Amino acid sequence: MSGKLDQLKTVLHGYGRTLVAYSGGVDSVFLAKVAHDVLGNDMLAVIADSPSLPRREFQEAVAIAKQFGFPLHVVNTQEMADANYTSNPSNRCYFCKGELFLSLAEIAQREGWQTIVYGENASDAGDYRPGAVAAKEYQVRAPLKEVGLTKTEIRELSAELGLPTADKPAMACLSSRIPYGEPVTEEALRMIEAAENVLRDARFYEVRVRHHVAGRSKLKTRNSKIFMARIEVGADELGKLLNEEVRESVTQALKKIGYAYVTLDLQGYRRGSANEVLAKLKEN
Repeated sequence: MSGKLDQLKTVLHGYGRTLVAYSGGVDSVFLAKVAHDVLGNDMLAVIADSPSLPRREFQEAVAIAKQFGFPLHVVNTQEMADANYTSNPSNRCYFCKGELFLSLAEIAQREGWQTIVYGENASDAGDYRPGAVAAKEYQVRAPLKEVGLTKTEIRELSAELGLPTADKPAMACLSSRIPYGEPVTEEALRMIEAAENVLRDARFYEVRVRHHVAGRSKLKTRNSKIFMARIEVGADELGKLLNEEVRESVTQALKKIGYAYVTLDLQGYRRGSANEVLAKLKEN
């Protein structure tokens, strides 16, 4: 791993003045820290703030940048104004990343930054990642992937560097909790964020609350949609959630948020579960 870290530093040094697409996740924090170590003031982390980023994640990302002393710039991205994004096609991430990389490209052109990088790593190879298409179009580099650093190696190196994200669970934007084809709305994102906060406050580690429309009421109410929460937690945490007291507490909290039904996915959390329906469709 030390050899790969040295390679990463060499690659980053060759990039010159560099913008780092930053989210506060495991990969982007590691990349930002190493880039700052190598480039100093010739590095700038840029975080996109939008309704799809949980407030806790945003605040933590800002705090980490401050703690480790690397410069951070916040941009307010406008993907929610793009019908290509909010209609939630299977390549939704392409439009999200495209909006982010466009913002970064404008900063680079205006301020003379030479290279834009983001945190795709070697473990992402073969996964369905429409955002990588946008990265290629905007000539955004993926140095972690280029030097062959895997997710496990990044976590281990993060621990050696004292980064608090070394054992942070994987995190994707809140929009990823909404099934493809169901519109992304700010109301849905707020509900998902509040529901996942309930589970994290209950000390669950791997958490996803999948947001489904279970039906539509014929009653004349403000919102005719009936929402269902499908909870995913780590397989080793399923027993904890089935504890009567925890189950009742979580259920009542999510119903107060606006979910008529609260269900548990018995397969537990698994990466890319939202894409499972795409695989089924291809089979048919």
